[in-house]
Amino acid sequence: MAIIITDECINCGACEPECPNTAIYEAADDWRYSDGTSLKGDVVLPNGSAVNAEDVQEPVSDEYYYIVPDKCTECKGFHDEPQCAAVCPVDCCVPDEDHVETETQLLAKQKFMHPDG
Repeated sequence: MAIIITDECINCGACEPECPNTAIYEAADDWRYSDGTSLKGDVVLPNGSAVNAEDVQEPVSDEYYYIVPDKCTECKGFHDEPQCAAVCPVDCCVPDEDHVETETQLLAKQKFMHPDG
């Protein structure tokens, strides 16, 4: 499953540079599938959605840092544990029960975003 940042976030920003998928963004910041990934142009995501990787997407939160579930792999393929949770001083990076995925799905998503990695 993806990780979510709860409303207990103090906006310290410790998590953002730790994300190998560039799935964490500052409150109110727009995001793109292409940010920090190999995705370019029109792509079909592992969930079946067709998007343009360079299109600007709406922020998930305008109040605190947020994680884009479609880009979060819980650091599978990079680290043994989610790095955002490891560095969060207030323990607000927790499993997102609304985005449950198997390890196989998370690794496939990682390979999709980083085929050469």
